[in-house]
Order: sequence, then structure tokens, then C-alpha cells
Amino acid sequence: MLNISDNRIDRESIVARFSSFEKIREIRVFRQIVIFLSVSFVIGFAALFLPWTQNIRARGTLTSLNPEDREQTIHSMITGRVEKWYVREGQLVKAGDTIVFISEVKAEYLDPELVGRSKSQTIAKEGAQRAYQQKAQALSDQIEALKRARILKLEQARNYLIQAELKVVSDSIELETANINLDIAQKQFARQQTLYDQGLKSLTELEQRKQKLQESVNKQISASNKLMASKAEYTNADIALANLENEFAEKIAKAESDLMSARSSGFEAEGEVSKLRIQQENYTRRAGFYYITAPQDGFVTRALAMGIGETVKEGEPVFTFVPSDYDVAVEIFIDPIDLPLIHQGSRVQLQFDGWPALVFSGWPGLSVGTFTGEVLTFDRVADPNGKFRVLILPDPNTPPWPDVLRLGTGVYGIAMLKDVPVWYELWRNLNGFPPEFYYDMNPAQQTKDTKPKK
Repeated sequence: MLNISDNRIDRESIVARFSSFEKIREIRVFRQIVIFLSVSFVIGFAALFLPWTQNIRARGTLTSLNPEDREQTIHSMITGRVEKWYVREGQLVKAGDTIVFISEVKAEYLDPELVGRSKSQTIAKEGAQRAYQQKAQALSDQIEALKRARILKLEQARNYLIQAELKVVSDSIELETANINLDIAQKQFARQQTLYDQGLKSLTELEQRKQKLQESVNKQISASNKLMASKAEYTNADIALANLENEFAEKIAKAESDLMSARSSGFEAEGEVSKLRIQQENYTRRAGFYYITAPQDGFVTRALAMGIGETVKEGEPVFTFVPSDYDVAVEIFIDPIDLPLIHQGSRVQLQFDGWPALVFSGWPGLSVGTFTGEVLTFDRVADPNGKFRVLILPDPNTPPWPDVLRLGTGVYGIAMLKDVPVWYELWRNLNGFPPEFYYDMNPAQQTKDTKPKK
């Protein structure tokens, strides 16, 4: 005991002689094991009743809320050759700054005065259009003048026709008078002849009556000829009126035909002017595509067409661009079975790649280095991989997300669901049951959703 003597006592050999000491040692070791197991069982059993937050775990990436704030690939609008780069990769540029200059390679656009000559063609064609318009206006005025002249000429011809008609009537009356006078003269001559034959009248009186008869015949013939001339004049006046109408109709029709031709040529010139204006505008716009500029403030991340003299095709990417100011968001991809458990406003714990964190998925309050987000929306259609995209925004009531995060950073998301005991979660996982489905709605929303549909 006091180590006074050099002789040592081998206790193990002494204890080995007696079985009682061995039994006592075994009982002590077994008692410690029992106590340890009992305490462990009690602690484990008590832990089964601790609250456990059900969750959905998914991977995703950091993105921006607005589509225009995400990484963009800037394409060339025309086919050309790279002549000069004005920036370097990773350089900050402002909206409208020139990034690269591209020269023309197509033969139909190589003329350096292409825009000016196109403008000259447009001006010349506009002059032709104005000339056709003026010609059409002159022909229109000519048609109006012909119409006014036709009215006057036709009125004059109708007056001539009326005069001829009245003359025919007058000559007809004169002929009728001559016929009556002739008939009277013939009767008087016949009576005078009878009286002369009876010896009651002299030869002189008979000759006088015969002279008057001859005068009546002459007057009747003259009146008849005059009537025939009047009728011929009336016919000529009628024919002249018809000819005048036909003549003016022909002149007006010809003028209207020329007017339609002038207007048609004017419309064709107008169409050519429109085409030339479009062509001129296209040339002007194409000249503006030689300089590819920054669409907004941001960074030129990578040049895709790097060499001077390298040819790029129309629609081919030239460089990638990332805006400098954007609203961050997270997109995660979940399985279809978990989609009914996600709704707008659900809370999600996020762990960012490269950011130190200690995560307890079942006890989010104990997690360190994670950040909270809220579900903004989710896709109604699955992606080609069969998963649904969920868009998450920062929770304004929790600490903000780190400013050093960049677009494309990997994210591990844990969507928080219902709080259940640990034993229930173990039983659910052993049986392969899905998490508890719940949806917290305000009373107004519940009333609205529970109304029967008509």
C-alpha cells in the first residue's frame, strides 16, 4: 500500500483464486451497462416526444427576380466581321456603352454611301409621285371643265332644236295657208272660166284670175319647200344634239381614263416611295447594328467572338452580360409528390454554397448560417427532368441574405412544413408516407374557397 517493500503483490493472481471476487466484478460492470442503457432509453424515449419540423429538401441556384436582370447572351443582329473590342472581360459598363464594332461583309451593303443614295432615290420617287398627283389634279379639273362646257353646249343645242321645231310648226301653218289659198284660187278660176264661157266675164278678168291661181300655186310650192327645209333643219339640230352628247361623253371618258391612269401611276409611285423609305430605314437601322452596345448597366462576363477579323453570323452570340443591379431570388426544383405541400408564402431555410452553415433540418431554430425565404410562386408545368421550379424571395422579417452572393450560386433549400413529434416522423419515414399536408388560409379565403360552385 505504502510501497515500502520492493516485493509486489500480484492482485490479479490472488483474485483469480477466488470466484467470488470475479462474480462481484461482473455484477458491477453489468450494472453500469444497465444504468447507461436505462438512461439512454429514457433520454431517447423523451426525445421521441420532442417537436420535429417536417421539411422538403431540394437543390437549386441563386437567380434574379426579374428576367431582364439575369445573365444574358448578347447576339449580333447582322452578319459581320469583328473589327474592334472596346472593353475587357469583367469590365463594368454603363447602358449604351459600345462593346464591340462589327463591319459589313455582305456585297449588297458594302457601299459606304448606301444610306445617302437610298435617300436620293426616295426623294426622286417622291417627286414622281407629286408629278402624278398634279397630273391627276389637272385631269380632274379638265373633267370638271368639260362637264360645265357640256351643260352649256347641250343647252345651246337644245335651244336650236326647239327653234327648228317651232320653225317646222310655223312652216306647216304657212303651207296649210298656201294650200287653202290654192284651193280658193282654183275654185275662183273655175267659176271665172264658167262665166267667161257663158260670156259673162271678159278674157282679161279670166287671165287675171288665172294669174292669181298661178301665184297661189307658187306660194304653195314655196311653202312646201320651206317646210321640208325646216324639217331637215330640225333633223340636223337633233342629230347635232346627239353628236354633241356623244362627243362630250367621249372626251370626259378619255379624260377620266387618263385620270385613272395618272392615279394608278401615283399609287404605284406611292408604293415605291414606301418601299424606298422602308429600305432607307432598314439601311439606317442596319448601320446602327455595327456597334453592339450594353443594354443596361452591368458586367461583360465573357467574350464569345474574341479574335479581330473573326466573322459572326446573324443571331450568333458575341458575349455574355450580367446586370450590375438586380433583386436576388432562389429557384429550387422539387419532386411532383411534394408540390401540393408548397404554396405562396411558405417559409424556406436556405444554405448557400461557400457560406459556412450548420444545418438541423428538423430544428430550424438551431441551424446556424442558414437564411430564410418565402415562396413567391411555382411553375404549373414540370421541366424536362420531371421537377417543378419554385421561386423564393428573401423574407423581409429575417436577416438579409449575404451581399457577396452571385448569380448561379448553388443553394440547398429546406421548405418548412408542419411540426410533429419525432416518433411520428420516424414512423412516417419507415412507412414511406408523405409529410402532413396543411394550408393556412385566412377566414375570408376559406369562406371564398368553400362556397359551392354553380
